[in-house]
Amino acid sequence: MESEESSDTASAGGAAATDTVLRLLWRARLGEAAGRRGPRRRMSVDQIVDACIDLADAEGLASFSMRRAADRVGLSPMSLYSYVPDRSALIGLMIDQAVGRTPLPEHTGTLRERLRGVSRLLWEEYHRHPWLLDAQSHRPWIGPHVSERYEWELCALEGCGLDDIAMDHTVSLLASHAAASAQDARRARHSEESSGTSDMEWWSANAPVLEEVMPPGAFPVSGRVGSAVGEAYQAVTSPAAVYEFGLEVILDGIEAQLRQEGGNR
Repeated sequence: MESEESSDTASAGGAAATDTVLRLLWRARLGEAAGRRGPRRRMSVDQIVDACIDLADAEGLASFSMRRAADRVGLSPMSLYSYVPDRSALIGLMIDQAVGRTPLPEHTGTLRERLRGVSRLLWEEYHRHPWLLDAQSHRPWIGPHVSERYEWELCALEGCGLDDIAMDHTVSLLASHAAASAQDARRARHSEESSGTSDMEWWSANAPVLEEVMPPGAFPVSGRVGSAVGEAYQAVTSPAAVYEFGLEVILDGIEAQLRQEGGNR
């Protein structure tokens, strides 16, 4: 992969590069940058970004480059650079556009039901677009769809009794849990697909060795728990079940926090 494609746009180009990407993110509202010269473009930025989302869905980000993106849309790499400044900027555009593909339903029900809906929307989105897990950064590009998503998430909490900081922390906690759980599910799926062996098949094949090094009673608690998990899920664990368990614990904690704050008033 070309070195310039992996550079961070903001750090490599400074304020001017950052403004360019922000203008691209908000292109539907801001229009084309003033002063642009050159021949009429054969494609729109939206068409390029949509094609690159499909490419990332199929192949992930490990091999994603400006050259692969250009091949996908039928442009030369140099032509692609006339649309977007670099790989980092293109991925930022892809993130915002992929987020915009997910409809945001109206919030209904109790606070717990609303927050569960927020979390499951993220969980399902990560399974549709696993590359989003690899594209996260501490300082994401602020595009229209990401902004609308954040507003929607906060509206699920509006009026519940949490202050603004706690509302932001709650949204971040739900997002982090959904991302981490989806990442675990992806690893488990990749492990089984790459090995061609399920967890139960692996345990069965290696049972004689395990029985030799782990005789009955050697690990009484973990042995009991591991047997219960294996019987329940026919696997070492169930990422989906762990996700659901963790989500309910988080929701319990939020409700407990609200009760405590209500009692302190």
